[in-house]
Amino acid sequence: MPNHTVEKIGGTSMSRTHELLKNVLMGERKGDALYNRIFVVSAYGGITNDLLEHKKSGAPGVYALFSSAESDWAWGDALDKLSKRMQEINAEIFEDQQALGAANAFVRERVEGVRSCLIDLHRLCSYGHFRLDNHLLTVREMLSALGEVHSAYNTALLLQQNGVNARMVDLSGWRDEEQYSLDDNIKNAFKDIDVSKELPIVTGYAQSKEALMKTYDRGYSEVTLSRIAVITEAKEAIIHKEFHLSSADPKVVGEDAVQVIGDTNYDVADQLSNMGMEAIHPSAAKGLRQANIPLRIKNSFEPEHPGTTINATDQGKNAGVEIITGLDNVIAFEFFEQDMVGVKGYDTRILDALTRHKVQIISKTSNANTITHFLKGSLKNIKRVEVDLSKEFPAAEISSRKVAFISAIGRNLKGCDVGAKAILALAKAGITPLSMQDLLRKVDVQIIVDRSDYESSIKILHEALVEKTEALGKKLAA
Repeated sequence: MPNHTVEKIGGTSMSRTHELLKNVLMGERKGDALYNRIFVVSAYGGITNDLLEHKKSGAPGVYALFSSAESDWAWGDALDKLSKRMQEINAEIFEDQQALGAANAFVRERVEGVRSCLIDLHRLCSYGHFRLDNHLLTVREMLSALGEVHSAYNTALLLQQNGVNARMVDLSGWRDEEQYSLDDNIKNAFKDIDVSKELPIVTGYAQSKEALMKTYDRGYSEVTLSRIAVITEAKEAIIHKEFHLSSADPKVVGEDAVQVIGDTNYDVADQLSNMGMEAIHPSAAKGLRQANIPLRIKNSFEPEHPGTTINATDQGKNAGVEIITGLDNVIAFEFFEQDMVGVKGYDTRILDALTRHKVQIISKTSNANTITHFLKGSLKNIKRVEVDLSKEFPAAEISSRKVAFISAIGRNLKGCDVGAKAILALAKAGITPLSMQDLLRKVDVQIIVDRSDYESSIKILHEALVEKTEALGKKLAA
């Protein structure tokens, strides 16, 4: 496979099927130009929420209802609604009645297979020797896979209707007699595929011994993309999103103010991931980076735009800020202990508590007797951390407050005086930062402000550190 790409399509883009067919899957391509591509597809927008739980609101899906066992049949009703919704999606995609019938039959076969499995598991766990908790991760993976096999089947069928030699590649492990590692699962699936003559449409979920959801939860499809690219030695990995990777959120600073980032590196991608603005999951990026495979982020609905290229070695021709991003729901968790000076072990035990309660660390600062972590997680879990540490260190003063966390990120910020410029720009607007870190590696500057100042600070910093710098660069070039 000497000359192919591996491309992932996100759920929002998948839901705009006919636009996707026109812009990405086929476009103006004909004949051989249709091939030498592998597509990894996500479930249609909202389907995974219905299968598991709503990512933002937490509203229960089939999995949450089954695992809570508050009602023996609530999950079954939710599965019925899901099946109906899947068939409604099919009807939006397929005008041909024969194709629609095949798509609906596929949905019914998979949904009823899942239903039978869950009924049998529920019955088995009514006996004391079997615990439902021991099987919930497997149930979660099986349900999540249902979304991807639905979209992969439909996409392959739609392409076949349009004269493309497409093949669905089901990595979900459905009725497999043996369990493989992720890499072996991929190798087995592709051993008989000639990508110069076939267009593989691959499920974003891949069943494996490693249990992808245990480590990556919903980020598994990007890991699948990465491993396929590495194993098949792709020339490039591409992620199609419904937006460009831009210098800031256009909803905050305005569409006319943001700039599409043309090139950057995996170091910047890691910083973005830490801020919840994932260009790609860090573990997926690791595989691509180590294999020296560049990643391109493209807007699904602007096919002629080259998008953003991310690679391992690009340090940029000019130093400067590329992206202003942030989080407005961060908790500053401050641990003060007067007797900490010169004593080791405090930091380790705080980290243990944060890990135990599954709280994400965005950043941290410390001095002689104070350690402050900037956290993202539920207030309930952070409160549990505080309770644990209060018992372990009864003399410590522990406090939490809600803040906004902003990061100015670039491949190379050396010599740019980003920290000084940021403080000056905010001061002119009457905003005093609560804290700031200008790290020695010079890839990001972190600024903490009051939550009420979040959006205005993003605008101010984008104008001062990105827009004015870009305007100056153009002026000098002219």
